[in-house]
Amino acid sequence: MLLSVMIEGQEDVTWPHWLALAGTAQRLGFTGLYRSDHYLSVVDKRERGALDAWGTICALGAVTERIRLGTIVSPTSFRHPSVLAKLVTTADHVSRGRAELGLGSGWWESEHNRYGFPYLPVRERFDVLEEQLEIITRQWQDEPFSFHGAHYAIDELDARPKTLARPRPLLRIGGKGKPRSLALAARYADEYNTVHMSPEQCREIRAGLDDACVAAGRDPATLPLSLMNGFVIGRDQAELVGRAASILDWLGREVDVVEQELEELRKSWIVGTPDQFGARLHEYSVAGVTHVMLQHHLYEDDDALELIAQRLP
Repeated sequence: MLLSVMIEGQEDVTWPHWLALAGTAQRLGFTGLYRSDHYLSVVDKRERGALDAWGTICALGAVTERIRLGTIVSPTSFRHPSVLAKLVTTADHVSRGRAELGLGSGWWESEHNRYGFPYLPVRERFDVLEEQLEIITRQWQDEPFSFHGAHYAIDELDARPKTLARPRPLLRIGGKGKPRSLALAARYADEYNTVHMSPEQCREIRAGLDDACVAAGRDPATLPLSLMNGFVIGRDQAELVGRAASILDWLGREVDVVEQELEELRKSWIVGTPDQFGARLHEYSVAGVTHVMLQHHLYEDDDALELIAQRLP
């Protein structure tokens, strides 16, 4: 199983933080460093700031050597698909083929309202997602194309330069295992990513992906399932409780008994000592997950990453 670090970049993560995180992720052997694509705190901490996701990824591509870089996931509402495809191509060239695109329909309505992005009804958001997927994937192909849909029109585009990653950068679709996102993944994606799911839920999503691939005439083995999930790790129970308290405070939750909340987190997060952590990862592997992006809320806590790195080959 692959392990990567995922950062909620909209929660006051500065450029010095990103440089330190990239260095730590590379040093410890993680596969990738991924970030959310938001402009507003998703825990409603309005005093927290956000650097642009793709600006950050392009910059990190120039100062890293090995780790994969990408979004989990970019909402279609922030950028025209031609702009997004060009940004990913730029990150691909800067990073020498290490950029990946995660794409989804978007969900944080308050953020859209405050920044002036359109927030369409869910069905229309998926219509936009489907059109963007076709435009982006065709823009990365070698031949010119035209596209005329309900939301976008492209005329005889041959976008250059082409990406260094061949045949294209990895394209990841995010979703909760609902039929339409699974069908879109089977048609367009190189990987399907879900968030905050238990091993049992991941097993159900994996089965749904298999069915969607069969319906699309695709070999299910060619569409991996990845998971972005929260975690709490500690050498012992006392350290677990202390780290959980810090995470809950970061999330803005007022909790009387941290131990009780920690037990609730165990249901869907990855929680425990390094050995327990490894056993939980094994459960996800058996459920069909091949790559876990660990949601590192306490992004200045290198000690937590050091403990996880004990599970890396």
